[in-house]
This record gives sequence, structure tokens and C-alpha cells, in this order.
Amino acid sequence: MSRLALGTMGWGTSTPVDDARDHLKTYLAAGGDLVDTAYGYANGASEEALGSMLGHLVPRDELVICTKAGITRRRGARVVDTSRRTLMHQLDTSLERMGTPYVDLWLVHAWSDDTPLDETLSALEWAVTSGRARYVGVSNYSGWQAAHAATLMAARRIQLVANEIEYSLLNRIPEDELASAALALGFGLMPWSPLGRGVLTGKYRHGIPADSRAASREFSGLASLNLTEESGQIVDAVSIAAKGMNVSPTEIALAWVRDRPGVVAPIVGARTIAQLRTALASEELELPVELRHALDDVSD
Repeated sequence: MSRLALGTMGWGTSTPVDDARDHLKTYLAAGGDLVDTAYGYANGASEEALGSMLGHLVPRDELVICTKAGITRRRGARVVDTSRRTLMHQLDTSLERMGTPYVDLWLVHAWSDDTPLDETLSALEWAVTSGRARYVGVSNYSGWQAAHAATLMAARRIQLVANEIEYSLLNRIPEDELASAALALGFGLMPWSPLGRGVLTGKYRHGIPADSRAASREFSGLASLNLTEESGQIVDAVSIAAKGMNVSPTEIALAWVRDRPGVVAPIVGARTIAQLRTALASEELELPVELRHALDDVSD
């Protein structure tokens, strides 16, 4: 797979379908082949947008599609339901939206204390044995949760291959236990928000741009979590490193998380083609060891 995945959370809403199509064209032209979506993204518009491009813009077998189930929104509130019934229904709905008989990777979108883990994992087993999913994994699971799930799946003779989690220079929590579990048990980490909800691009260093995520009603709370004094020091270090290497802060931040132990593919969601091209340029960047250590220290 590509070392960078294309995120589609805003496709069909904040990113119009025509713009999303241009994003996919740009990503494919750069050699990308891994697209990440979810049942709950944009109330289904994201998967529908992707489905409208399959076969027309790209042959189905040339794209690695990852989708997720278990999170929806009702009346604006986030609802987590990882019961077997709900997961099965959502996967079938996702396949119908995208017009494909299978997905390459299907993930349980979140951990839930309300459903026995064995019941949740039985849906993953069903997805593989029925041919609806080539591979399965989880998302937003902690170290012990992912290790427990991987062990139970191994008993079913099905490997848990991925855990999609938040990971960036501004959030290094996965390094406490999760990275070690991934290396030991053989599942890959797929970082979402690898740019710290856009903060690591440096665009918030001198205020909040009117067209930025932090200025939007939908995402302002998420973005503002990373607008702290400590994050400002990390962003300054990334910007200094970028200036020294004559690249963008985006490229520095993505290259850093891409090369962390256990990571297979950071997920990049871009609002504009220019942002996407900047992110894709990180593929050519290899950080010097001294610079990686310096960023480790300032963000620790």
C-alpha cells in the first residue's frame, strides 16, 4: 500500500464531490492507492462520493479501500454502537453505497464498553468469511484493547491487521503501549490527524484563518484542543526545521509520524488540491536522524 492514505471525512459536505474527484485524481497520479472512509462520514455522503468514482475514475481492483463501522450521529450527537447487528448492517450499507461487493480493509470504528468484545469481533469474523472484507482491524483502540482483540481474533484464525488511531507530534500517546503491541502482534498503525488537526502546518501561528477548520462550527472544538502554549513550541520547532530543509512544516510533520515504529500509513485529509500536493510531497522527504531526535525531544 501507499505510505500515505487519502482521507475522505469531508467528501460530499465540506468537500464537494467534484472537488473530491480532483483530490482522488491528484492522489492517484502521485502513485497513491489507499483511500480511507467510514459509514458515519458525512452521513454516508463520503462513501457515496467514492462509489461514484469507482470504475469511472479508477478500476476497483486498483484501489485499496478502508471503511469503518460503529459510529454514527443522531441529532448532532456522536453514537457508538458496536453490536453485531449494527456492524453487519452498516457494512452491507457501505458496500451498497460504494457499489462494490467487498472492501479491502474493514475496521470497528471505536471501542465500546456496552457490547461484549467477543460479539463485536464476531462481526469481523463474519465479514472475512463471507467475503465482504479482505482484512479487518479496529480503530481508536488503546494498547491493551488492541492486544486483547488481536489475541481473540488469532483464536478465530483471523489476523487483526490494523488500528487507526490519532497520532502526531502533538499526540504521542500511542507510544506508551500501542506501538509496542503493534510490533509484537503484527498489526499496523494508521494515524489519523497526523497534522494535529491542521495545527502542525503552522497556519495558526499568527491567529485563526477565517477559512480554517478551527474557525468552522463543526470542527472548531477539535482543532482548538491543539492550540495550546505547549503545542505552539512544537509548531515553532517544526517550522524552524522546515525552513532549514527548504520544505513545508506539513512535510516535516508527516515524514516524522510516517517513520515511527509500527506506523504503516498516516491518513491525510486535505481541503484543497494545494494542501494535498504539499502533503504528498512528504513522500520524497527523509528526515536526518539528528532532526528526528530534536523533534522527539521538543514534543516528548
